[in-house]
Amino acid sequence: MLNSNFFKKKSSLGFTPVIGLVLLLSQIIPLTPASAADKGWRYWGYYQAAPGATKWTAAMTGPTVDIEDGAVEGWSFVFSSDDIPSTPPSVKPNFASICGKTKADKDTKRIALVIDFGSKAYAPKGEKVKKPISMCVRTAKTSQGIDVLGMAVKVRAAKSGLICGLNGYPAKECGSEIATPASLKK
Repeated sequence: MLNSNFFKKKSSLGFTPVIGLVLLLSQIIPLTPASAADKGWRYWGYYQAAPGATKWTAAMTGPTVDIEDGAVEGWSFVFSSDDIPSTPPSVKPNFASICGKTKADKDTKRIALVIDFGSKAYAPKGEKVKKPISMCVRTAKTSQGIDVLGMAVKVRAAKSGLICGLNGYPAKECGSEIATPASLKK
């Protein structure tokens, strides 16, 4: 049996053994704060599909990369958190269906562009989700992803280069942290 002085005595590190025990257990039994799963980010996600590809790949760089004739560029207004991954555009990357009627030529390149404005579940308050855009962009051989995007829609970006809004959506925010929408929680 422990005597009452056990809880009052301080260790050489300056805390009582009970506090030490709590600290030790917190290292052994991970305690995840409830708030960690309660928040995430909404932002414009950037996806790509190389010529001939039929699945989206999350871009690991910003849109200042060269793209080939026949590629599909995708933008999706997404929500993601540690528990909820971002989602690519709902429209599949199908170059033939988007650019099939646009003939190739030696002076330009054709890029299919898909823009998905996301879900009303995480739309900014008071803003209406726009319909997806799918279009073929004919551009200079030297154009990068940002050039293609700028030829199709009005782009609002932060000084850092983060894409904040496309065609006025969202109207003001830029990569905002928000509470996880109830419909996305498992």
